[in-house]
Amino acid sequence: MHYLTVSFSHKNSTIEIREKLTYPNEKSVNGCLTKLNSSDEINETILISTCNRMEIFCSCSDIVAAKEHVFNMLSERAGISIEELQERADVYDDSTAIHHLFSVASALDSIVIGETQIAGQLKDAFRFSYDKGHCDKKIARAVKSAFKCAAKVRNMTDISSKPVSVASVAVSKLKSVLDDIEGKKTLVIGVGEMSEITAKHMISHGADVYIMNRTKQKAQILADEVGAKVYDYGQLDKAVNEFEILYTATSSNTPIITDDMIKLCNYQRFWFDLAVPRDISCSYTGMIQLFTVDDLKSIVEENKGIKEGEARKAHGIVGRSVVEFFEWLDALNVEPMIKDIYKKAYKTAEIESKRAINNGYLPKEYEVQAKKMAEQTLKRFLHDMTSKMREVSTEPKSDSISGVMQMLANSENDSIPDKYKNMEKK
Repeated sequence: MHYLTVSFSHKNSTIEIREKLTYPNEKSVNGCLTKLNSSDEINETILISTCNRMEIFCSCSDIVAAKEHVFNMLSERAGISIEELQERADVYDDSTAIHHLFSVASALDSIVIGETQIAGQLKDAFRFSYDKGHCDKKIARAVKSAFKCAAKVRNMTDISSKPVSVASVAVSKLKSVLDDIEGKKTLVIGVGEMSEITAKHMISHGADVYIMNRTKQKAQILADEVGAKVYDYGQLDKAVNEFEILYTATSSNTPIITDDMIKLCNYQRFWFDLAVPRDISCSYTGMIQLFTVDDLKSIVEENKGIKEGEARKAHGIVGRSVVEFFEWLDALNVEPMIKDIYKKAYKTAEIESKRAINNGYLPKEYEVQAKKMAEQTLKRFLHDMTSKMREVSTEPKSDSISGVMQMLANSENDSIPDKYKNMEKK
């Protein structure tokens, strides 16, 4: 069994590429996971799709074949050649895949180091996949350990002492280009976590905030929670030419604001498109400053510099957590094997003790004692062997040793491909 991650993120792909690779709703995510698991080599999968990344994390039996299946599927969906996708993607397998997963969960791979949203996004991605039957124990173990690692990073470093997010960085960017936010009319489109954070930040700076959403009831709930007002979605055409400040973060597959809606205004407008795919398609270069998530990198770089020392500590925690995970995984794998060995030994003791009775080697009344003596003999014989198996389960070559023991025991819990079993019969 292997772990594999194929990652497209703000580090290796433009927003245009990420748009083509995005899976914006549950139906598309479910379809993607179904196609991925249709491969004979892939058995469990989760998909992480956010404004900054699209990542496939899977458990597979053959890394090369699994990668080929992933790239073929993504190429077909995005209309991008396999060669370009392979050139852009960051691909991790086994220990590096787990290291990357732990880093993502700990917000060390985010566009904003230490941001608070990614843990929730990863949890949602795992829960969706698990509930739909696309992943099980293999990925569950890895994700659960990733969350434990993230908790250690939060508790043992100050990397998240001042929680930040793409939304808060967007507000900081606005403050850098606009002297005074107080009293400015601000429209926030969408009701997700990004919109909630944005609205709270703008209200804390004295802005006059309105919430807009296709479902007015949801807009009202968020508005009541943060102390904002509601603006009817049906008046979006009017709103884009009325508000000085606009933030949008919806899950729409297509732009909700286009050139035909935009009119000339005699005041400067500041628009922040925090969605992927983007919500705004604007070629108008008049008095509108448009920022996307990829335009916020200058502030992000400052944030990285401030937290550089804490990030180093966090990376050390991640590294140790990865080692601990594989030690635990190896120990976990050896226990069912040891259990099977003892079951086979006790079955043998039962057979031989009955044979001794049936052949008249021992009186019938000694059958129970004979069985116990045979079991105890085998147990004593196996004790040193199984103790050694537990000891070496944390060593680098433990997978080879485990493989040999699985082959000898022919365990029903093993991970050996069927084509390699019972080869002596061929």
